[in-house]
Amino acid sequence: MRRVPAWFLGLLVCVFATQTALNLARPLVSYRAIALGADATAVGVVTAAYALLPIVVAVPLGRATDRLGRSAEVLLLGVVLLGVGPLLLAGADTLVTVGLASTALGFGHLAFMIAAQGLVAARSASGDLDRTFGVFTAVTSAGQLVGPLLAGALLGDASGAALLPASRTALLVAGACVLPALPVAAVTAARRLRRAIPLPDAGAAPEGGRTGIPALLRRPGMRPGLLVSLALLATVDLVTAYLPLLAEERGIAPSVVGLLLGARAGASLASRLLLARLAARWSRSTLVVASAAGSAVALVVAAWPGAGVPVLAVALPLCGFFLGIGQPLTMTLTVRSAPVSARSTALALRLLAHRLGQVAVPAGAGLVAGATGAAGALWLAGVLLAGSAAAAADATRRGAFDDG
Repeated sequence: MRRVPAWFLGLLVCVFATQTALNLARPLVSYRAIALGADATAVGVVTAAYALLPIVVAVPLGRATDRLGRSAEVLLLGVVLLGVGPLLLAGADTLVTVGLASTALGFGHLAFMIAAQGLVAARSASGDLDRTFGVFTAVTSAGQLVGPLLAGALLGDASGAALLPASRTALLVAGACVLPALPVAAVTAARRLRRAIPLPDAGAAPEGGRTGIPALLRRPGMRPGLLVSLALLATVDLVTAYLPLLAEERGIAPSVVGLLLGARAGASLASRLLLARLAARWSRSTLVVASAAGSAVALVVAAWPGAGVPVLAVALPLCGFFLGIGQPLTMTLTVRSAPVSARSTALALRLLAHRLGQVAVPAGAGLVAGATGAAGALWLAGVLLAGSAAAAADATRRGAFDDG
């Protein structure tokens, strides 16, 4: 059995703790907004607020990480904000303050992910990227599994006015979940782990030419890979944000919503643990296309009018399984498409695409859901996934993806 490096074990502790807190808090943002009188459109706006600040700072932060090697400090910043964000949400008593606190939470997640993914890319051999990103995202899925289960257990059958105090208590628990990550991240920053990581010389010429954003976007496979990654993450966000509203419309209790979201995350965890075997049988590009297309079909089934708990209990885990395949592979494709000297910048560009999607897609979904109900938001996600699958299939036919 291959020995797991100590730095990677510490990073995984941080990933699990912060992702548990984040995925406990994210559904509670919707429930807290609902308790404060939000309709479907307002839920979409609050969900979009999560990504507003990261849109501005994603690429500059990635460039700074590449140039200065500040991954350890950025990691600590992300951990702190992911602990403080739920506490701010717990005290929010208007939709405006919920949106502002959600923005702080989103920035913390961005900072943490840029630093964590940059550490993985810098420390992993090229041939190990699928495995290490697979384990990284599997632990992320474990947090996505535990967080919603905790949310469902803490909210129980609360509804109406009872949602406000119940969501406040659950958000305080979310803040406490980050505590195990704080000493790990603090020690990582104190030891300046970045000095042990082979980073490119800041003054050296970039490998493969220019590494500005336009140049990165022109690199083969970058744009379709970013589109698929955007679609997959936007789908996770829309399911997280709108399943509570869909459940309210269909008379499904919050405790069941927690189980359904946990089942979706558990299926993503399973597919990521199986990723090495899947990648040994099929190419990355084939798996990326299957990930987007398969999750689109499953999401359409979940959104089908009248679909109750039995249908959702099958469709959401199936959607989660396909979603889980695509995310680590798009990380690998992004890293392999960029010069070594610009890997953090490329990963930040990927996260920027995520945040753009997390603003535009939920805002659009809010408008659709306002007219058609919560299921309309899931239909929109299905259309986006189908379009990204078509783009990835075209890139595969042209040989744009690096499957080596």
